Amino acid sequence: MSSIQPFHLAIPVTDLQNTMTFYGELLGCERGRFSNQWVDWNFFGHQLVTHLVEVMPSQPQHNEVDNKSVPVPHFGVVLCWEQWQTLADKLQAARTQFVIEPYVRFAGEVGEQATMFLLDPCGNALEFKAFKDLKQLFAY
Repeated sequence: MSSIQPFHLAIPVTDLQNTMTFYGELLGCERGRFSNQWVDWNFFGHQLVTHLVEVMPSQPQHNEVDNKSVPVPHFGVVLCWEQWQTLADKLQAARTQFVIEPYVRFAGEVGEQATMFLLDPCGNALEFKAFKDLKQLFAY
């Protein structure tokens, strides 16, 4: 796979303090520029900006995938397998409430991947995934 440029994503949050604890302490993201209205994060090499809003937009809808209720919209990153496992272990040790607990899809098949879903303190849905073989990211 070729090297890609980082993405930029801005999301709404209603509480910057809890947001800083979640992204900074729990996920281990480095904080960048900030004000009393927003915070820039190094989100696993990508630029995530959390913008303070008074009211969150409507809650996510859900789609069934593998008999699990996947929140839509959601965002996240593809990590290497070891990085994903380390994050899953850290989140489980912190007693994180998952939308979908960490598990492996397509075990032993094309596209084998680990995935987990959780919400940030303001209800934004995140997915973290990893592939046994990153070249299978778009395989079917």
